Amino acid sequence: MDKLYKDIELKVNNNLRLSKEEGLALMECQDLLFLGKLAREVKLRKTGRKAFFNVNRHINLTNICISRCKFCAFGVDKNDAKAYVMSIEEVVNKGLEALPQGATELHIVSGLHPEKSFSYYLNVIREVRKHIPNIHIQAFTAVEIDYFAQISGLSIKEVLQQLKEAGLGSLPGGGAEVFSSRVRQELCAKKASGERWLEIMETAHRMGLRTNATMLFGHIETIEERIDHLIKLRELQDKTGGFQSFIPLPFHPANTQLENIKRTTAYEELKMIAVSRLMLDNFDHIKAFWIMLGIPLAQISLEFGVDDLDGTVVEEKITHAAGAQTKEGISKEELLELIFTAGYIPVERDTVYNELKIYERNET
Repeated sequence: MDKLYKDIELKVNNNLRLSKEEGLALMECQDLLFLGKLAREVKLRKTGRKAFFNVNRHINLTNICISRCKFCAFGVDKNDAKAYVMSIEEVVNKGLEALPQGATELHIVSGLHPEKSFSYYLNVIREVRKHIPNIHIQAFTAVEIDYFAQISGLSIKEVLQQLKEAGLGSLPGGGAEVFSSRVRQELCAKKASGERWLEIMETAHRMGLRTNATMLFGHIETIEERIDHLIKLRELQDKTGGFQSFIPLPFHPANTQLENIKRTTAYEELKMIAVSRLMLDNFDHIKAFWIMLGIPLAQISLEFGVDDLDGTVVEEKITHAAGAQTKEGISKEELLELIFTAGYIPVERDTVYNELKIYERNET
């Protein structure tokens, strides 16, 4: 084995931080099983043979969006035949429907609607909290928070404070895409910058709101821009400790303005997952979003550093608009079987990683 990779292996085994140059070297490495072995060792050191999941429900409030990012197949103009906006009553009813399945989390994200005021989004949270007081509400990406500040004239802190008082529990990690200003200028110029995304997350963390983090990879970004993205997340985590999990998201080109781009391969996706686990040494959890990876690859990713398979989801619309072939939801029983057959221990968690139940074989 090349001396560089032996040195990296030694650093990983001794829990030492990898440099940008070492991250780039890992992205160039052709030995996928070597990367998987290193990433798995880090995962086992952090969370043992546990594989986490939660019972959650995704709710997408509207697909009408002013941003119209080139990589998005979900957003439409308001006069589009597929355009929709959910009423607050509909949102509450969707949440109530999730309770018999044992849902502990509602995951609420939205397009940037040109006419809805901040009070609409605030009232969504307020009414869900009123009707479903015990459910955790994870809602609104940093991009949405930035938009709420624009349309309300409030500061980021004031927006977050009002949402928190209404019942917001945590923020999802979406909207990060790739932090590179070059990429954002080309693909999503109308949405918050990478710096703004990080600023909003830092503000949320300082206010006691935990968040996730993501990266959308496999479009026009370079390998160096991916590693820079991971390092910026790592630096913010050093400052705040507020990130719970990182979710690498492979780009789905179907029905987007980037349809000419070839979809990432399973090999690329597993490599990105493993490298993420190795670079993000201060993140406890790496999550495989099975909606985007596909269920078989999500299961295999448990051997490449992943320790969380997200949740039951129930009704995902954004990735399916981009041609995802997975189901929109999965049962708890199916998730348990995926984890058991991979040789791991299923642990049902809440949104902030309190362990609700550790499962044993033949038990549901």
